[in-house]
Amino acid sequence: MNQILKKPLSQLGYQFVDGRYLPKGRDEYYLRDQQRGQTSIYRKLKAGEIETLVRNDNTSDDWNQIYVDNDFDPHLVQHCQFYGIVRIGKLEPYFLEFHNLRLPVGLYYSTIASCDIGDNVVIHNVNFMSHYIIGNEVIISNVNELGVTDHSKFGNGIVKEGEGENVRIWLELCNENGGRSVLPFDGMLPGDAWLWTRNRADEALQQQFKSFTEKKFDKRRGYYGEVGDRTVIKNCKIIKDTKIGTDAYLKGANKIKNVTLNSNADAPTQIGEGCELVNGIIGFGCRAFYGVKAVRFVMASHSQLKYGARLINSYLGNNATISCCEVLNSLSFPRTNNTTTTRSSAPRL
Repeated sequence: MNQILKKPLSQLGYQFVDGRYLPKGRDEYYLRDQQRGQTSIYRKLKAGEIETLVRNDNTSDDWNQIYVDNDFDPHLVQHCQFYGIVRIGKLEPYFLEFHNLRLPVGLYYSTIASCDIGDNVVIHNVNFMSHYIIGNEVIISNVNELGVTDHSKFGNGIVKEGEGENVRIWLELCNENGGRSVLPFDGMLPGDAWLWTRNRADEALQQQFKSFTEKKFDKRRGYYGEVGDRTVIKNCKIIKDTKIGTDAYLKGANKIKNVTLNSNADAPTQIGEGCELVNGIIGFGCRAFYGVKAVRFVMASHSQLKYGARLINSYLGNNATISCCEVLNSLSFPRTNNTTTTRSSAPRL
């Protein structure tokens, strides 16, 4: 039976972190505030701005919980619902254009719960967006769900406070029975994965590898998802527990869940139509297009998945490409080019 919880509407956008996991003297927003920094100063809405927002068919559970930049234009927010504390940066009368997609700056026809939104952002027809920090000049259009949970791990092989080992994500490299499993982490190199798969009888060494991974990340609950500056997300269905860098381009993806998606201006990452990516790390400058499926995976920088490729329990090295095939339990080193079905029990050199 599905466990459908019924809670007061007044709690929507609040109580993101269970009180037992909050340090003494801290509220549920302390990690959010650390993530966004103090680069922007926000103020409460003026009475006239609230009147304009209401006239434009916007609602909020508490208008006093909406904070805005001094250059906020309330006319550019229409048909939206707000819950929890929402901070909105500059909204000015411009439109943003990317690959012939032209949309006016502002927030339109969206439901937003407890988010920080940067300057001159386009948020258009987002059915539900919660607990995200959005950068500047971002375009998000036609997305069904964009949200995170308080225990988001963004694809890294760690467990959060209060979680058991059964939820930890392992990559079963080189052995379909899991005998050479490793923990994925953002920044993992092919050499890291190779070393971890060796000397399995050395328990002290294996435990040290695990300890290195756990120390690299914070176990506290309450981190928000992030969408970096100038990133474009359009016509996607579900994006959950995902951290996205700057200048990324996501179009038509079916599902991206528990993923770190690295991207920057020099090495933008692109995810295309029909892709489903779950429990993974994606490096800088990667490409995934046309019905790709990847589960429990690492894509090192500048690697590609194309044309219905499947990457499962595998590490794909830098500048490698997989297309039109299925790769399972593999450790692929840089510059691998695979177009045939592979079921590997050893590293692909």
